[in-house]
Amino acid sequence: MNLRLFCAKARMWACGVTLLGLVAALGQAADVEVGSNIPESQQLDLEQIDHQLWSALLAKYVNESGLVNYSAWQQSKRDLDALDLYLNHLSHANGRGTKEEKLAFWINAYNALTIKGILREYPTTSIRNHTARFFGYNIWKNLKLIVAGVATSLDTMEHDLLRKMDEPRIHFAIVCASLGCPKLLNEAYLPEQVDRQLDDRARAFFAESSKFRFDPQRKVFHVSPILKWFGEDFGDSEGQRLRSISIWISDTAAAQAALEGRGSMQYLDYDWALNDWKP
Repeated sequence: MNLRLFCAKARMWACGVTLLGLVAALGQAADVEVGSNIPESQQLDLEQIDHQLWSALLAKYVNESGLVNYSAWQQSKRDLDALDLYLNHLSHANGRGTKEEKLAFWINAYNALTIKGILREYPTTSIRNHTARFFGYNIWKNLKLIVAGVATSLDTMEHDLLRKMDEPRIHFAIVCASLGCPKLLNEAYLPEQVDRQLDDRARAFFAESSKFRFDPQRKVFHVSPILKWFGEDFGDSEGQRLRSISIWISDTAAAQAALEGRGSMQYLDYDWALNDWKP
């Protein structure tokens, strides 16, 4: 290859690299950070974090079906400010506490931050409208709550914090603002109640026909794709996963078949429509 041809190709390669870098830079969405950077001397152990304000907001805007009255919430400056106040209070946590305190804290943080993210975008029809895969804002990655000085995304809360606690019932408690999700509990999770609350949420999840159905003739369990996406959290095999969920199934025949690992799983469609309550 002569020198002139080599230089021409080098310029083309450099131009291509520069263009790719420019496209990537343009596609990067800025993070949206919520809460405050609290000095370490002012941070609190998890037992000192108060979830009462969050409970009051949930009781006001979430119905028994787990749907959220986003429209009314968005129109109330007082309650928008109250949500920000609660999220700012969560920023004071230093992360130290019991497993129960950590579970309650991060489940509440996930759900509250998700609601904050939806209220920023409302009116909208689905959270998936705000989850760009390659370029642009992704609510799961770019929306972050500052806790103990660290900006923590919804993805990090779910995958790096909650799932690492070896507690599969979190999948029936954290809610990504969709009808395919578990129902949003209209009260805060509390450390002293979180075990019972998680059990209740698991039983409620498997009592919904849109999340779970059993065909006794064919021995087929029609289950939410949550059991596929996070299958490893429930066991290494389909039989183990069935045995894991058997304790939360109210139908006796289905529970017994699941306990014995008899049958196969088929996955239902996931409904990404917004969990919007319009009374």
